[in-house]
Amino acid sequence: MEDFIVNAEARTAQGKGASRRLRREGKVPAILYGGKGEPLNLQVDANELNHHLLHEAFFSHILTIKHAAGEDQAVLKDLQRHPAKAQILHADFQRVVAGQELRMNVPLHFINEGASPAGKQGGVVEHLATEVEILVLPKDLPEFIEVDLAALEIDHTVHLSDIKLPKGVKLAVLEHGGDDAGVAVAHLPRAAVETDEDEAEGEAGEDSAED
Repeated sequence: MEDFIVNAEARTAQGKGASRRLRREGKVPAILYGGKGEPLNLQVDANELNHHLLHEAFFSHILTIKHAAGEDQAVLKDLQRHPAKAQILHADFQRVVAGQELRMNVPLHFINEGASPAGKQGGVVEHLATEVEILVLPKDLPEFIEVDLAALEIDHTVHLSDIKLPKGVKLAVLEHGGDDAGVAVAHLPRAAVETDEDEAEGEAGEDSAED
């Protein structure tokens, strides 16, 4: 597992105008909150943050936030992006407390797709979700969750309840009685379906002609 260190400075000026000035200077306004400490208004270097964001693990990893008052273990809780520009507007970091459950989104990694019965039959596997929300203690936080598609067949769906979860990990939606949604489904390619339908129609026409 990679160690991510985010270097931050205190942010004293508040308001939209101050935030715009920071962004023009190559900084991103941020806040660190939660745990036993007071919320800290911070600013981080935009280039450094963008470099971290290139790594998928950064979004589901315990980070080290270094600032003038020391350092904190935290997770990236929210990221506000500009709707039109490739620019980060604000970052929210939440302190991590040992023994205190986290609610996090982590990515799904699908494996054994080609080795599945559906894959061997030329089926198309559609991923219905790219991430899931989990409940987990900091010590058990995974960077991603694998979804094994080895048994997936044509016209079948893999649901949330089918996922083999790492130790200590719970799916938030299922813990609260939510829908056991599908995360992957396999079906024949459209061309193959159309060919089967055409052949069926042709056979029906021949039978009709014979009658």
